[in-house]
Amino acid sequence: MNSFQNKKLTNNAKFLRKEMTKEERHLWYDFLKTLPITVNRQKVIGNYIVDFYIASSKLVIELDGSQHFDDKGKAQDSRRDSDLRALGITVLRYSNLDINKNFRGVCSDILNHLDTSSVTS
Repeated sequence: MNSFQNKKLTNNAKFLRKEMTKEERHLWYDFLKTLPITVNRQKVIGNYIVDFYIASSKLVIELDGSQHFDDKGKAQDSRRDSDLRALGITVLRYSNLDINKNFRGVCSDILNHLDTSSVTS
């Protein structure tokens, strides 16, 4: 991680928190916000803004719209995921379709990746 705070990214992250997509709002308000651990929205990590970050589990959750499925989007995501993995962070990716059609499955998968010592029953 960079030791400096990229002001441009910080300002963009603040904007993105206010302008979450429908799928991001659904996952945030109907699941992530209810967890007994800290979940950050639109968190700046290095040169990236991640959709959701759970520091206690070193876990990033990304929700992917259609732009992530063309060749350019796949290449950018691959580079980003590799950079985050180099920091010891696990990246989980779900499509907007996953959120809309299999919300319970997405939530269950996220729970399976959490550091269980940080989540109380």
